[in-house]
Amino acid sequence: MEIKKGCVVAMHYKLTNDQGEILDSSEGREPLKFLHGAGNIISGLDNAMVGKSIGDSFTVTVEPEEAYGVHHEQMIQTVPREAFQGIDDIQIGMKFNAETQQGPVAVTVTEVTEGMITIDGNHELAGVRLTFDVTIEDVRAATEDEIAHNHAH
Repeated sequence: MEIKKGCVVAMHYKLTNDQGEILDSSEGREPLKFLHGAGNIISGLDNAMVGKSIGDSFTVTVEPEEAYGVHHEQMIQTVPREAFQGIDDIQIGMKFNAETQQGPVAVTVTEVTEGMITIDGNHELAGVRLTFDVTIEDVRAATEDEIAHNHAH
């Protein structure tokens, strides 16, 4: 069976950046399962799956626009420490949900000074070209339940 919209795909993968650093891998774990065409994985990888079958191995490089987006400087803000009331020990790398006019946004602390905290609302892989080494382990038709819930079970 070839991969197309509405298939459940199981794949093993290794994810690297342009420097060859391994960012993520399914090695030693169960294959990643997802419902193709449902937005469960980044669009660049999802699109590269079309027409592949069990046993296929391939490498695909995905530009930021089809991955986690470009890096937006306006998503970086410096806010007063008072914005973190009740949290005494704020460290670089901590993650919070910030309330915005568009709803909650996940932010990461990138700098801590005496009275100010710098937060970044970009995804940690925004602006990064990603390369996936993929092996397709299984492909099957999704059940009605999986299609209704928009993800693989």
